[in-house]
Amino acid sequence: MRFSFAALLLTGLAFTAAAQPAAPPDSVYTAPSTGLAPLATRVKGPQSFGQIGKNKRLTLLPIPVLFYQAETGLGYGAGGLLSGRFSEDTLTRPSNARVQYWTTTEGQSLIQLVHSVYTPGEKFYLNGEISAYDILLYYYGKGPKSLSADESETSYKLFIINQRLQKQIAPKLFFGAQYRLTNITKVESPATNTDENRPSVFYTDPRLTERERQSTRISGLGPVISYDTRDVPLAAFKGDLLDFGVTFNGTGLGSDYRFVRYQLDARHFQPIGSNRTILAAQFLGQFHTGDVPFRELAGLGANLGGTLYNNANLMRGIYEQRFRDRQMIMFQAEIRQKLFWRIDGAIFGGVGNVNSYIDKFAIGDTKVAGGAGIRFNFIRRDRVNLRLDYAGGTGSAPGILFAIGEAF
Repeated sequence: MRFSFAALLLTGLAFTAAAQPAAPPDSVYTAPSTGLAPLATRVKGPQSFGQIGKNKRLTLLPIPVLFYQAETGLGYGAGGLLSGRFSEDTLTRPSNARVQYWTTTEGQSLIQLVHSVYTPGEKFYLNGEISAYDILLYYYGKGPKSLSADESETSYKLFIINQRLQKQIAPKLFFGAQYRLTNITKVESPATNTDENRPSVFYTDPRLTERERQSTRISGLGPVISYDTRDVPLAAFKGDLLDFGVTFNGTGLGSDYRFVRYQLDARHFQPIGSNRTILAAQFLGQFHTGDVPFRELAGLGANLGGTLYNNANLMRGIYEQRFRDRQMIMFQAEIRQKLFWRIDGAIFGGVGNVNSYIDKFAIGDTKVAGGAGIRFNFIRRDRVNLRLDYAGGTGSAPGILFAIGEAF
């Protein structure tokens, strides 16, 4: 999403932070990324600020939502974030669940539940989402050479169910299955593009079939395997993640299209000198065989959140799926620096490419993105950070991204 103004939600954060109890050392675990900013609240009882009942391992926060973007106008809403460990076992990493609802002055809306849950002893890992969007996004065509001049509005209703269930089969090694359903309805686009000089590329793109412009259901199931040595998922100081999954989408599962998605996600984290400076790096490749509709193509620029790319934002600064195709590779890196008090800083950059065929990737088609941001350590116990980034990239105007948790 392109934000021309993002959230005056930093107001009052210092006051809520001061009300929280002293935090344990930074070696404690964190909750995964959530996407929107919370403000802590006091609950009844003798427990510490924001904690649930007598369970001091869990923190419940309300989430106010406020944003502005050109496509949707002013957006506002609310939700809640639950963060913490469900076990006293220090080897069990924190779980996270977020529910949110927002609407906009232009009629768009979202209701979403996203969760990442580690059972005691990390015997099982559950990660998933249920999302219902009424959304407006720009479509630029398919392929690495899509033009900004072809910017065309598209609006549709989108419903997503994604659930991953994995069992730990060896230390730090998880194996299981993932099911994903996406249902798109009421697809609409104006007859002309946004500058009204020529017909909308949504209707003239030779690679976009008439069937793709209609309601579409995609349903897929497949295996996933993950090797995860990160000390803190999605806010790691050290460790690695190697995650590989295959999703088979077919008519036997109720899908309108038959195709296979392969995804490889590799991340590395390490201190530079001390834990005050962290290098974070990620490679992600998403590849398809079969008949893939436009909404399911791999895309550079992923800021909407959700589970498609394992809760990662890809190449911040590039508009949501600005470049999309059947095959995609992307590399991004970030330096995270402790500054003072609860404030951290970050600089980041990324490169990526899309094409119909793997052997057609060209250096000249490489897209770049980058920027810088600040972090507010909102829940130091779980390393839950409030993230404010300013970023720009190929084919996209610079913008502000406001979220909870690191981008990857």
